[in-house]
Amino acid sequence: MSKIPSDEILDRMESVLNIASDFTRLKIMYAIMKEEKSVSEIVEEVGASQSLVSHQLSVLKNADLVSTRKDGTKVFYRLADEHVDMLLKIVYEHVSEKE
Repeated sequence: MSKIPSDEILDRMESVLNIASDFTRLKIMYAIMKEEKSVSEIVEEVGASQSLVSHQLSVLKNADLVSTRKDGTKVFYRLADEHVDMLLKIVYEHVSEKE
């Protein structure tokens, strides 16, 4: 049996899972799962207002779930790393097997 992680690690895990569990944030993360996109591309794909998408991207970035790349005045967003990609895939597989 695995040892229970420290309270600090559990607290950080809880924070990441809480942030990732928002409906709009999940849609945004799926929108940028395969390739980086600009805010306007994400807005179009997710079907939410630019202000909502921008706010949620800020929350995701502060949680280190997404990262950015600037190209002139445009900012492109992508998942922060393969761990975020794996997290989304694992949760999807888990809930999909119940169908």
